[in-house]
Amino acid sequence: MQATSKTVNRTEITVVRGDITRQEVEAIVNAANSSLMGGGGVDGAIHRAGGPAILSECQEIRARQGGCPAGEAVITGGGNLPAGHVIHTVGPVWHGGGSGEPDVLASAYRRSLELAAANRITTIAFPSISTGAYGYPVDEAAAVALSVVKSFCQEEPAISEIRFVLFDDRTYEAYRQALASA
Repeated sequence: MQATSKTVNRTEITVVRGDITRQEVEAIVNAANSSLMGGGGVDGAIHRAGGPAILSECQEIRARQGGCPAGEAVITGGGNLPAGHVIHTVGPVWHGGGSGEPDVLASAYRRSLELAAANRITTIAFPSISTGAYGYPVDEAAAVALSVVKSFCQEEPAISEIRFVLFDDRTYEAYRQALASA
C-alpha cells in the first residue's frame, strides 16, 4: 500500500492509496450529495458496503432537516463497515472556481472534523471530496483539504489520525504533494 504521513501538533496526517470502505478507523467521510440518498462514486460504494442501516439513518436525517447543504456535514452509524460512523458531507460542484467553491470545500472538511471532534472520534478517513462527478480539479482540491486539516490540527489536537484514502494513483499523488507542501 502506498502511504506517506506527516505529524501536525499531535495528529498524524496520512495519505494512502486504497479503498475507504475498508479502513479501520472510527469514522469515514462520505462525499455525499445533498439528498443523502446515496449515489455514484464514493457515496455509492459506502452505501453498498455499509448496507441499508446507513440509508435508513440518512432518511431519518432528511425527514428532520431536509438533507444536507453543500459545505455542511451530518453523522450516521457505520452499518456493516469496519468504521463505526460515517460523516456525510457535501462538497461543491465545480463551476470554474469563481462561485465560492474553495470556501464551500473548506467548510465541508472543517464541518466534518468539527463533527468528529464533537463525537469524540479520534481517527477519521477522508476521500477526495468533490473531485469525481462534481468536477473539482484534484490538485486544487488537495491543497484546500490539506490546508484546512493542518489548520484544524493546530487548533484542535483531539483527533489523533486523519487519513486521506485515495482510489487512484493520480489523486494519491496530488494529495501526497499537497501534504508535503502543508
